[in-house]
This record gives sequence, structure tokens and C-alpha cells, in this order.
Amino acid sequence: MFKKILRFLFRFTLWFLGISVGLVILYRFVPPPVTPLMVIRVFEQAFDEKREVRLYKDWVSLDEMSPSMPLAVITSEDQKFEEHFGFDLEAIEKAQKYNARHKGKKVKGASTISQQTAKNVFLWPQRSYVRKAFEVYFTFLIELIWSKERIIEVYLNVIEMGDGVYGAEAAAQQYFGKPVSKLNDNEAALIAACLPNPLRWKPSKPTKYIQKKRNWIVRHMRMAEKPEFSN
Repeated sequence: MFKKILRFLFRFTLWFLGISVGLVILYRFVPPPVTPLMVIRVFEQAFDEKREVRLYKDWVSLDEMSPSMPLAVITSEDQKFEEHFGFDLEAIEKAQKYNARHKGKKVKGASTISQQTAKNVFLWPQRSYVRKAFEVYFTFLIELIWSKERIIEVYLNVIEMGDGVYGAEAAAQQYFGKPVSKLNDNEAALIAACLPNPLRWKPSKPTKYIQKKRNWIVRHMRMAEKPEFSN
């Protein structure tokens, strides 16, 4: 029985490695058709009488986006994106110290854009050690197999940006009535400012907090160097 269990685990591991690596290679060239979070949200909408079932997304290549969009997101979410290999160790250490000092309060995260991309494309949203372990694994894979350009391109096309709204193109159309290629610094910064909680905040109706964060993002965007892959 013990040998059968070991044999099963060995085969399962091989299957998992083969499928996961195959998907990462595939998505290096092909847009992910749907993500686990999109499916979860559709079911949540279907069972909530107050919400409309909808899924707005429209894939746009990175070179078709306004340069303001990737710059705003990197400025807001992960300023060391081009330097690290998927994990910002300094930010992780700071988050651990913060959470240790503020036990019982909202947990502060330190996820990079690479980690968020791995989570959104391949995993489920709930916090757990198991999901975090898979997140580390898939983050390592996409950093190894994808380019930084591909990571930010996928991120900007699958990230949740509102109730049933996914990706920068859908967000630009939904909130500003224009394609993502036409966004200016302020509009891109508003979208980026809402990313931590896109179901609560809307770029088209910014709260004072979001306006303040938008101003901070724009100020730092103008001080920062343009990403090497920015058109």
C-alpha cells in the first residue's frame, strides 16, 4: 500500500510539473483565455441578485497601450519590477516586521507584479500557505520562461479592475470611454490607484484617498525612468 501511494504521488508530481510548465510555455505566446478569478466572480455574480453577470475583457498587446499604463502600475505596485527575479525580499522583510507589530489588524502584503500575475493566471484568490507555495512555484516559472515585457503585458490584461472588468483595455473603455492607447498619466494613475481593491473603488469616481494616491503616483511617474520596454 505504501509503495502504491508513493507511485501515485510520483506520477501526480510528474503530471503536475508537465501540465504547469506546458501552460507557462503556452501562455508565453498565447493570451490566457480565462483565469480562475474570472470564473469565481461569474459564479458570485450569478448567485447575487444585486449584481449583474458580466465579464468584460479585451486583450491588447503592450506596444498598443499608452506608455503611461505600465509605468503607472509599476510605480504604484512594484517599483523594483525590472530589477528583481519575482520577489522583493526587502519588501517582504518590511511586511513581516509590520505584521508582527500589528497583530490582529489587516495583514500587509509584499507581492510583486510577477507574484500577482502568477496568482491571477494560475491560482485561486484565497489566502493560504498552500496557495502561497504554488504562487512561489509559478512566479519562479514565469520569471524563468517569460520576459519582463510578457509578465507586465499579461498582468495588464488579466488583472481585476472592477466588478466584471478585467484588463487595462476594458477598464479604459468602462471608466473613461476611450482605448487604453489614449490614456494620459492621470487616467492611468487612477486605474493603478484602485488596483488594491477594484470592487470598492472606481477610477471614474475617485474618493479623496484615491485622488491623493493618484497625485502621488503621477508625481513619481514623472520622476521615474521609463521602463525599457515602454514604447
